[in-house]
Amino acid sequence: MGSDADRQLAVVTGASSGIGFHLAREFAEHGFDLVVAAEDAELSQARADLEHLGAHVEAVQVDLSTREGVEELASRVGDRPVAALALNAGIGMGGDFVRDTDLEQELRMVDLNCRSTVHLAKRLLPGMVERGAGRVLVTSSVASTMPGPYQAVYNATKSFTQSFAEAIREELKDTGVTVTSLMPGPTETEFFDRADMRDTKIGSPEGNDDPADVAKDGFEALMAGKQQVVAGAKANSLQARAGRLVPDALKAKGHAAMAKPGSASDDD
Repeated sequence: MGSDADRQLAVVTGASSGIGFHLAREFAEHGFDLVVAAEDAELSQARADLEHLGAHVEAVQVDLSTREGVEELASRVGDRPVAALALNAGIGMGGDFVRDTDLEQELRMVDLNCRSTVHLAKRLLPGMVERGAGRVLVTSSVASTMPGPYQAVYNATKSFTQSFAEAIREELKDTGVTVTSLMPGPTETEFFDRADMRDTKIGSPEGNDDPADVAKDGFEALMAGKQQVVAGAKANSLQARAGRLVPDALKAKGHAAMAKPGSASDDD
């Protein structure tokens, strides 16, 4: 399928499922062509689904937790002008940091959630700035506003991406390139299955947001050039606001009650 000359290009990472796939759908439905990336085989089905919406889609199956994977994606984008970049790829892990969790998986989480975000931004943003136009969406989280017992490394990575997005937005304010942070709350995706957190209150499907709704909120905020959007339920916005006022010790205690393994069956 050929790309029409007037169609802009969006690059979306973590696009095989969940929020990333629905972000890619939003771009396709609004006349963008796509380069989508993920490491799993679901990406091929995602590509087919997106092409049915009329977009030209290039799927790049790479592990973005590695330097080689990011460089491969950047090389596939090449010199094409990128109108929108959604830095969405990320993973999580639940459990007690000292007694339960796996170091290699946590280091991979840091590499994917933080390092790949910085690396791909460094490769693609200079072209946007040179052209004086572009939009960047960084998927952060409401979790970025609080310490995360039983998700200690994950919350820390989201604090990193939130800070990174806010900082480069200020640096780029006079360039024509906008940076928007997307801050979802608990969202019903494969995240909690992969993070082994289905036995927690926070991982229970009941009450979690629809990824399509979260992606819609993120896309609209991106296109409006907003600084950030707390997506999904109103409770997420309240939680994010409280994050600026409530002491860290109390936030940590509250998070622990939601994310502690086995908490889904707790009565209190």
